[in-house]
Amino acid sequence: MPTDTSPGALPVRAPLAAVPGEPVLDVVIPVFNEETDLGPCVRRLHEHLTRTFPYPFRITIADNASTDRTPEVAAALAASVAGVRSTRLEQKGRGRALRTVWGDSDAPVLAYMDVDLSTDLNALLPLVAPLISGHSDLAIGTRLARSSRVVRGAKREFISRAYNLLLRSSLSARFSDAQCGFKAIRREVAERLLPLVEDSGWFFDTELLVLAERAGLRIHEVPVDWVDDPDSTVHIARTAAEDLKGVWRVGRALAVGALPLDRLARPFGDDPRDRTALPGVPRGLARQLLGFCAVGAASTLLYLLLYSVARAAAGPQLANAAALLLSAVANTAANRRLTFGVRGREHAARHQAQGLVVFGIGLALTSGSLAALAAAGGRPAHGTEVAVLVTANLAATVLRFLLFRAWVFPERRTPPAKDHS
Repeated sequence: MPTDTSPGALPVRAPLAAVPGEPVLDVVIPVFNEETDLGPCVRRLHEHLTRTFPYPFRITIADNASTDRTPEVAAALAASVAGVRSTRLEQKGRGRALRTVWGDSDAPVLAYMDVDLSTDLNALLPLVAPLISGHSDLAIGTRLARSSRVVRGAKREFISRAYNLLLRSSLSARFSDAQCGFKAIRREVAERLLPLVEDSGWFFDTELLVLAERAGLRIHEVPVDWVDDPDSTVHIARTAAEDLKGVWRVGRALAVGALPLDRLARPFGDDPRDRTALPGVPRGLARQLLGFCAVGAASTLLYLLLYSVARAAAGPQLANAAALLLSAVANTAANRRLTFGVRGREHAARHQAQGLVVFGIGLALTSGSLAALAAAGGRPAHGTEVAVLVTANLAATVLRFLLFRAWVFPERRTPPAKDHS
């Protein structure tokens, strides 16, 4: 993997302020031998941005070593259309073109789209608005949302869905459409993320998104209307083979911790709730374990207190069941809010019902332990009962965490946002 030479940690995400005379958005169009379509594409995009985009913009044509008249067409467009520039690369590769142009751009929001304009341009403003407002770090168009309208052949549809399924199963990707040629990124994110991206071809998009997602950056998704270009020159078999190599390479790097993704973490912003968060608390599994253990310790103390009170008036089995039931309800509510970050009342009843199922499993473990203790002989001392129950509860706790994480509060793929910015 490449050596990271990017700047320091990302600053707090904030709205962008337009600077007079400087573009807020730089839209890159990578091209290879597109002498016929380039002119109409650029003029159509320029007209659309002039009419609908409320900030200064730039269109950059990135010629990927074309061998036809594309360089001449690009130069003529740059000379005749305001806000259009062109650059020439002597090597092919969409990723190489984006890395080069994005790396040299002074615009705070960087985007790209395919030259065939398969994506409806009305999605462009919703794509970049969350980046300008400071809500998100990256934005992608998705053809796989329910509200997207897509016209393409069954073969390409199958390949696209199979590829994204592969990413979800192998790299735990939660974004819905890796290869849609319609994406944007904030410049300060690109400055830190691009040095970590190794691919220079078609896998560039996927690698960029996987690393961003693993770093905890916010990816905004926009459903798009998309019409397949029947004259596309993409070689599907060769591209698929390169993508599989890329999946293996990135998966291996993530598995061994070879990427300094912690440098991409955003600090908390201006939300008052963030100010009460403890600095330095780990994210993901480590944070969930920390929260679960804290809640578990409090729940165990509550359980022992309830058991001791109930035991004075009832037998051990009834006291154990009552104490475990009450502490389980409190435990589920606490874990829902503190460990897994679920806010609001939505699905609260379902979560409690699932928590009671988990409680039932814990009850079986602890009750079985009490039954085994009684069968071992005689009337055990109260201290012995408590020791056996604590041991059984430790085993039940491990199982409870696994069930909570995988079944009650699983991580779910965020659905594409309905952005009307």
